[in-house]
Amino acid sequence: MSIPPLVVAAARAGWRWQWHQLMGGLGPADAEGNYRRPASPFAELPPLPGDAASPEGHVLIVGRSCPWAHRAWLTWALRGLQGSIRLLVAEPDPRAGRWRFAEPFEGAATLAELYRRAGADPRQRATVPVLFSRGGGRIVLGESARLIELLNRWPASDGVPDLEPEALRPAIGRWRATMQEAVNDGVYRCGFARTQAAYDRAEAALFAALEQAEAALAAPGAGPWLCGEALTLADVQLFPTLIRLELVYAPLFGVSRKPLWQFPALWAWRRRFHALPGVAATCFPEAWRADYFGALFPLHPSGIVPAGPELVTLVGAHPVAAGPQASCPP
Repeated sequence: MSIPPLVVAAARAGWRWQWHQLMGGLGPADAEGNYRRPASPFAELPPLPGDAASPEGHVLIVGRSCPWAHRAWLTWALRGLQGSIRLLVAEPDPRAGRWRFAEPFEGAATLAELYRRAGADPRQRATVPVLFSRGGGRIVLGESARLIELLNRWPASDGVPDLEPEALRPAIGRWRATMQEAVNDGVYRCGFARTQAAYDRAEAALFAALEQAEAALAAPGAGPWLCGEALTLADVQLFPTLIRLELVYAPLFGVSRKPLWQFPALWAWRRRFHALPGVAATCFPEAWRADYFGALFPLHPSGIVPAGPELVTLVGAHPVAAGPQASCPP
């Protein structure tokens, strides 16, 4: 039985209006339809706390599916901060659109409640990652780009890597600025674009940045990392986006023009990064796919989680290191 054209036209118009209303809540956009990420609360980089070495003093709150939390989690793992900062994994609550705790933490059942208890404006978004001070009962920092800088300065055992060495800071800063705008935010600017032109701009910038990284890694004598021989925050910032590329962003956000295997240097870089001790234990592909496809209703109304490639086919068969303690006593 065919559907009358007028019914189809009315349904299209009605759904498009509803889609715009829903997208306004999911991701704000400017007048030209370009997605604009809201500013993070608690974004000012503070001095290193005086009790930074206390194992009970601070808690890093992350979520498995969030790429911004992933970069903080990676920095915590790569620098071996398990003994000085506890890790707490919040769980998504898609129906309510919030992060919640499996057990009450500091008297709060949700991250939003913890924000309010810490003195945040109730209108602020409660986002991960968050570094929380148990002694002060306050949120130390909630902006991921600044948080990985703070975690890199955190007291650590001898031999742990400095992910932002003084000599490489100019190069690290350039790569981080490029990746933040064109890649980390870029995949969202593609997926949350309101117009074809906005999508086209974001998609072109994304693949131009990937071509730039590919050329840098493939240059004679370059690598194995973005800034040369040393692993840096630039690599940490890029990995959460690229590890989700085929699993989530390509099918859901429409960034499949050129698969990563056609960037051989980046493909090898991703496998190399995933093989680092502790990295595999921060990767949860099933959670990523369930949360993205199940929660982003305006982009995927059915909620059906499609089949996708196994992570091992993307990164190779590397032994998985024992994961860090992913909980914190209330």
